Amino acid sequence: MLCAVIFLDALDVSMVGVALPAIQHDLGLSTSSLQWVVSGYVLGYGGLLLLGGRTADLLGRRRVFLVALGVFAVASLLGGLVDDGALLIAARFIKGVAAAFTAPAALSIITTTFPEGPERNRALSIFTACGASGYSLGLVLSGLLTELDWRATLLMPVPVAIIALVAALKVLPRGAEERAEGGHDLFGAVLITASMLLLVYTVVQAPEVGWASVRTIGSLVAVAVLLGLFVFTELRMKHPLVRLGILRSGHIVRANLGLVILMGSYVAFQFVAMQYFQNLLGWSALGTALAFLPAGLLVAVTSTKMGDFADRFGTGKLIVIGAAALAGGYALFLGIDRTPSLAGMVIPGMLLLGVAFALMFPALNIQATNGVDDDEQGLASGLLNTSGQVGGAIVLAVVTAVLTSGGGGETLSIDSLRAAIVVSLVLALVGLAISAMGLRGRRAPVVEPDTSKVYETV
Repeated sequence: MLCAVIFLDALDVSMVGVALPAIQHDLGLSTSSLQWVVSGYVLGYGGLLLLGGRTADLLGRRRVFLVALGVFAVASLLGGLVDDGALLIAARFIKGVAAAFTAPAALSIITTTFPEGPERNRALSIFTACGASGYSLGLVLSGLLTELDWRATLLMPVPVAIIALVAALKVLPRGAEERAEGGHDLFGAVLITASMLLLVYTVVQAPEVGWASVRTIGSLVAVAVLLGLFVFTELRMKHPLVRLGILRSGHIVRANLGLVILMGSYVAFQFVAMQYFQNLLGWSALGTALAFLPAGLLVAVTSTKMGDFADRFGTGKLIVIGAAALAGGYALFLGIDRTPSLAGMVIPGMLLLGVAFALMFPALNIQATNGVDDDEQGLASGLLNTSGQVGGAIVLAVVTAVLTSGGGGETLSIDSLRAAIVVSLVLALVGLAISAMGLRGRRAPVVEPDTSKVYETV
């Protein structure tokens, strides 16, 4: 039932993405407001993931998992019933908060159950394969359900979450209740969440009020102050939200930067593509979902093999190849026009993005948790997921600003859409450079404490 968490997360992202144009039309949301339907979730998720991971370590992973999954189901129900944009965004934020506690709890149960090496790699590859399956299934279901009513796409996760909750009560071992020592850093959680919310809000509003305006500059200064206070707090706290020493490990830093780039660029690209296919080209929700399906299917089919590939080739090589495929996929979509070629752009571009996810996502999860003690697996898992979600929110905010400023307000144009895709492409190229630097660096093997085996993590 642990895999149900990432399945639900992926299901939710893919289903909401396809439904966005219908939500925008029905609730009368602007493009800048629409992005908060996505950002509300990912900021609630990313802003509290570190607290969620630490809470799982302290209060027991099984207990945290069960309670948070129940809240996730309730928030999903509320999101599908409201008829106001602000209430929908609020429900999405609460849902993201719940996911911030379920995801690291599930991942840390896996990483503390399976020893570092081939067994854990296989478990993590299955875990990520379930996410890919959820994404693929969500695309098809959302296309079908959105044709009927976009609310159905938001209500779909409710029965899945309830079934997972009932099953988890019976299946999850009581051993997952083992607790670490220490305390909570609520102040640190408030600081990091507030800084991310303010940063996204500032970037989204900047095209309207002006990038050089007092309001924009003042907000960015406030973000810097909040982040500085966060770092200062973490250095002085007895039990910090983030033990900053964990970032001294090069492979962990690269893994987190990699997920920032992977998720940030792709969440933004998906938002742009939905606007392109449905609002500009007039494609149906189902047609749009089918355009994304090749990427999801490729990941679902290959993800279970990624653990074996990581054992054989090392995670670093997989990440480099994946980053190159990511950049290639975005580069193909720079050729967007009003008569896109399925064979020349859409299908090969989506397949390249699928290759990128199939290689990078499991490899980054393996790399980010290798060499971390069991009592900090929740922290490592939360840190990684935070990187992905916060990256998604920030890059989406940047892309929204590009769309609304480059396209003449709320009017979409090929030029504004292409400029937004350039943002994802540039990020992918930066990710390729960072991952290549990891390969050139000195290898840092991680040795299991109870065996003589050595596993490559770069």
